[in-house]
Amino acid sequence: MIEPRLDNRPCGGKYGDIVQAIGHTPLVELKRLSPKPGVRIYAKLESHNPTGSVKDRVARAMIEDAEMTGAIGPGQTILEPTSGNTGISLAMICSRKGYPLKVVMPDNVTAERTSLLRMYGADIVYSPGEQGSNGAVAMALDMAEDDPSYYMPYQYGNEANPLAHYNGTAIEVLEELDDVAVFVAGLGTGGTLMGVGRRLKEEDADTQIVAAEPLQGELVQGLRSLDDGFIPPIVDISLLDRKIFVSNRDAVIWTKRLLAEEGLFAGVSSGAIASIAVRAAGDLDEGNVVFVVCDDGWKYLSSGVYTKPLEELEDTLDSASFW
Repeated sequence: MIEPRLDNRPCGGKYGDIVQAIGHTPLVELKRLSPKPGVRIYAKLESHNPTGSVKDRVARAMIEDAEMTGAIGPGQTILEPTSGNTGISLAMICSRKGYPLKVVMPDNVTAERTSLLRMYGADIVYSPGEQGSNGAVAMALDMAEDDPSYYMPYQYGNEANPLAHYNGTAIEVLEELDDVAVFVAGLGTGGTLMGVGRRLKEEDADTQIVAAEPLQGELVQGLRSLDDGFIPPIVDISLLDRKIFVSNRDAVIWTKRLLAEEGLFAGVSSGAIASIAVRAAGDLDEGNVVFVVCDDGWKYLSSGVYTKPLEELEDTLDSASFW
């Protein structure tokens, strides 16, 4: 007798240390969000990584690649611009491997991110909050140019970023689903879209790769508009089938919906991505839609997104100080 496939695996595996435990995240169906009986929407819960975000994959890949190529040596200081998650992931990994870390981060991020970075021992340099992540990138590049002793992995231009998803995230999705009609991720560094997108396209050229992109000038935490003037070097626009715009207001609405309807405590960029995934699902008659839940909501609690009614947040949604 053939044993039925075990979908609900009781254990994520046994690992030698916390860095090895990165990845292998759950893929969860969100039945209440499906617009049609033949369309199934799945969330890839990257919030289950050790520091609570997808950036654990990227941070590990960049540091291990730098070690393998001899770009860094023992005790060398790592420098990286971040809006929070990549810095936190690097801080955890660098603390385990003995590399001092300095991050450049907008000064208007939530207090939780600052606390987590300091908890892992990172040194923080603040960039002007109104300049967003682009300001942090510019400041970090200037610092690296002025002091060549720094090593900057530079997630925006490091091929180890998309490769972490090509060799990891995408494979995990394909292990669980026979086909993927649409894959949706946020347009941030572009690593998730590029890495997962390339691998899924190799499996099935008809898979649609859809980017959730903020409207120009909208401050959706963790995402960026290409119209704001900076296109990450790792991004290949031709790989995308669609870019769908999302507002900060919709991101907050859908973050609250994920919590209320599916019990999913996710970060605000995940609300933005979920809204686009549901829109894309509405264009299908049948098929699987997969989207990435980039992180959990713990880093955003002080913003009031989860506890305040929408009408109390309206006046602050467009403010740079909201995050």
